[in-house]
Amino acid sequence: MRFRREARHDRYDAIVVGSGLGGLSCAALLARSGKQVLVVERHDRPGGYAHSFRRNAYLFDSAVHLVGGCEPSPFEGGGLVHRLLEVVGARDRVEFKRIDPLYTAAFPGLELRPRAGLDEFLRSHAEAFPSERKGMHDLMQECLAIRNEARRAAELASPFDVMRRPSRFPTLLRYRRATLARVMDEHLDDPRAKAVFGTFWPYLGLPPGQVSFLYFATMLLSYVAEGAFYCKGTFQSLARALTHSVEQRGGELLLRSPVRRITIEGGRAAGVVLENGQRISAPVIVSNADLRQTVTELVGEAHFPASFRRPLARLTPSVSAFVTYVATDLDLAGLGATHETFVYDGFDHEAAYASTLAGRPGWWTATVPTLADPSLAPRGVHLMTLTTLVPYTAAESWRAGKDARVDAMLAAAEKRFPGLRASVHFAEGGTPRTMERYTRNSDGAIYGWALSPEQIGPGRPANETPIPGLWLAGHWAQPGGGVYGVVTSGVAAARGILGLPGEAELFASLESLD
Repeated sequence: MRFRREARHDRYDAIVVGSGLGGLSCAALLARSGKQVLVVERHDRPGGYAHSFRRNAYLFDSAVHLVGGCEPSPFEGGGLVHRLLEVVGARDRVEFKRIDPLYTAAFPGLELRPRAGLDEFLRSHAEAFPSERKGMHDLMQECLAIRNEARRAAELASPFDVMRRPSRFPTLLRYRRATLARVMDEHLDDPRAKAVFGTFWPYLGLPPGQVSFLYFATMLLSYVAEGAFYCKGTFQSLARALTHSVEQRGGELLLRSPVRRITIEGGRAAGVVLENGQRISAPVIVSNADLRQTVTELVGEAHFPASFRRPLARLTPSVSAFVTYVATDLDLAGLGATHETFVYDGFDHEAAYASTLAGRPGWWTATVPTLADPSLAPRGVHLMTLTTLVPYTAAESWRAGKDARVDAMLAAAEKRFPGLRASVHFAEGGTPRTMERYTRNSDGAIYGWALSPEQIGPGRPANETPIPGLWLAGHWAQPGGGVYGVVTSGVAAARGILGLPGEAELFASLESLD
């Protein structure tokens, strides 16, 4: 991409600090509304965790594996990514590949490949656990109710408004403090059925006993009800499509340009100072950066009231990850690989997470994007991403221990895919330090704040801050992490900045500009 040392102008209508998908979603919507937008990014490409990188002839996604909501949906408020791309004029710039089955769940002596679609997903689990058929049905109905109520809640001015309307949001209120484990216990008896239902907890960074049931249900339904998709050409294509939309409407993306400071004048956001010294003014600043760094380094704590700082100090960041990027000529399809495989050495997810915190994870996932998009590698070669969660503190020196962890992950994957190690063309590790270096997320947190019941909804910082003109977008703000979560956050921030009461009004107002 082309680089410039400075922004073209010294004043914009809005400046977005950070080009993760949350920030880019907000920027594209603001540009579509007619505002002149500047996006400032310290990396050499947009996307945050959605960026890709090339090694030799291989093109890897850095972190994102799947996303939901990429096609028109029969569900109210569904298809969020599709609607966003359509309204900003970028839908034809991105091609999504549907993934089905959604994933392979591999446990000792048991494998399940759930299909997309409510009925198909339920049937997959009910056939494996016939005695749990009714419980599974009731559990999925709870998930569906949460999804529907969450969509209605997104139209409210504040998450606190949900509590003022108990008759309209009974499921959200009933489970607002519930973990996934607690709700599964209400509906299921078989520990194996619970373990299989909770398979994709690593996508949220916390095990069933700690992760918010509300957030798990919303994420699950985004895949089950709306379909799971891979972005052809890597998820960098999605970031570039949103960037193109901003630039097409007169906006600008500035790369390799760290922000030194967000300026505050007269108690409100007034602009930014780049590391090179350029001062740029704007009445609206959107931070897509680490929130604690935004407060302490970019703005300064003294500008925030104690009522904002105190809760922020109590929030806990999510765990990080260790990723091994592999290129292999092994016939992975012939060995039964699917796009996403979760491999557990037991049915106890709490024990699996304990091994994660101890720095010796007893589980891992394998993503094979070339099954959906062979163009990512030369013919006859598959790309595989082996991932497990680890805390930043799991190694004294990530540089010194990286190669040993790559070898350990390849050895583990060899048991599932015999012949893997002998067929590897390329292998490289990405550590929590790598995650931190490319995103500046504290300790390489991959989901912003941890997605516990206490840290979603009203327990998570709102998109609008106490400083007039300063807004937040991304996984450090409501609603939370994951691609669907950060896109929702960017949409909510744009809606608030434009003064519109709900998501429906936002999309309708932008469509009316045609």
